[in-house]
Amino acid sequence: MIKFILNNQTIETDLPEGTTVLDYARYHKNLKGTKIGCREGDCGACTILVGEAVGDSVKYRTQTSCLMPLANARGKHIVTVEGINKPDNELTEVQQALVDESGTQCGFCTVGFVMSLTGFCIDETPKNLEMAISSIDGNICRCTGYKSIERAAERISQQLAVSGKQSEEFGEMANRLNISIEKGIVPDYFSEIKNRLAELKKTTDCSPLTADCSLFVGGGTDLYVQRPAEMVRAESENLFDSFDLRFIKENDDFIEIGASVTVTDLLESKAINNLFPNLYKHLKLVSSTPIRNMATIAGNFINASPIGDMTVWFLALDASIVFNNDREIPLREFYLGYKTLARTADEFVTKIRFRKNFTHFNFEKVCKRTFLDIASVNTAISLRIENNSILEAHVSAGGVAPIPFYLRKTSEFLRGREISAATISEANEIIQSEISPISDVRGSESYKRLLLKQLFTAHFVELFNFEPNE
Repeated sequence: MIKFILNNQTIETDLPEGTTVLDYARYHKNLKGTKIGCREGDCGACTILVGEAVGDSVKYRTQTSCLMPLANARGKHIVTVEGINKPDNELTEVQQALVDESGTQCGFCTVGFVMSLTGFCIDETPKNLEMAISSIDGNICRCTGYKSIERAAERISQQLAVSGKQSEEFGEMANRLNISIEKGIVPDYFSEIKNRLAELKKTTDCSPLTADCSLFVGGGTDLYVQRPAEMVRAESENLFDSFDLRFIKENDDFIEIGASVTVTDLLESKAINNLFPNLYKHLKLVSSTPIRNMATIAGNFINASPIGDMTVWFLALDASIVFNNDREIPLREFYLGYKTLARTADEFVTKIRFRKNFTHFNFEKVCKRTFLDIASVNTAISLRIENNSILEAHVSAGGVAPIPFYLRKTSEFLRGREISAATISEANEIIQSEISPISDVRGSESYKRLLLKQLFTAHFVELFNFEPNE
């Protein structure tokens, strides 16, 4: 039995755990405001708010309901557009801003924009235009009315500016939610959700993790795209909400990350931000806000896509992965061939660990559009530099081999070298001998080779202001 709160109603259902929240809301609860669009997490028409008890408050994040199994709704507050509507049928502040700025167009995508901007109002991000625009990066408007939507976002961010300062003074997530309730952005019943979730938790089953099945599901952002019908009734172990797998720990030498940590969890981690000064800039290139809120790091590894952004990221950190039986292997040894992994059927990843001994890190990605797209080629590098000499180097690339590729020969070559035009040029020649790209819809073989050459050079341009022509 799955229990959660849907808008203002406590739900108990024995439907298959793999049923998507989108289908449950529309077909079982007749909540038709949440739209069916791409069913791949790209268009944002099905965006909802998901509230989760965190400490003494409820943290809300946007998610795409088309990819969210009911299992991942257990013990949470699921909010569709009907759940933010005012009882007197007046428009909320967000809805009114979109109407006033003519941001509705045909209206099909509007619900998704409303939910994303509402999430922006009650989350912990700074209340400025940049963050407002960032909050709707997972929503597509088929009528191309982006400027009117951006004006609505700007208006909302301006309205929240004073409230944002007030929230910073108190330093509590709950304060922003209270302000949003007072301003009519969300209904009064949101103030009761924290206590209702606490009561719900007392009666919610939290089964211990097992290895009794061969299918383990994290955020579901790939499985529900590739195998949607199968996933509804699949015998699976859902790992997304496992407390044992949702952590980021730091000691003197290592960072350890639980397998169910999401990309957004990385973005919000102080330890990770301290290590990666350009974290937001880099991770902004990874999918969209709702997908980053759902996609787990280990899920990206297991998916084994040759262009997996986070896999390429952690390959360059020379990370290792630990399984549920405590077996540990370097991530670079995990990929035996295309979609072939060095693990048994009953093994699942429990944590990722990497050393903090690098001094420089960079991530580069090129795709057909800048954001919300799959890479043609991506690459990352970590370096330990002392007196212009490279003491340690790890380089990775995606889109240039059948697997997420650790550039072993290139990494070995760089160690002990000085940063110079000659070093970079020779390293690029070694890279070309290591990779084996193919021509496909994302680019020809020669194009991908050229891209990686340029992106490898870009690492040094970004990190050291290196001039390629000197």
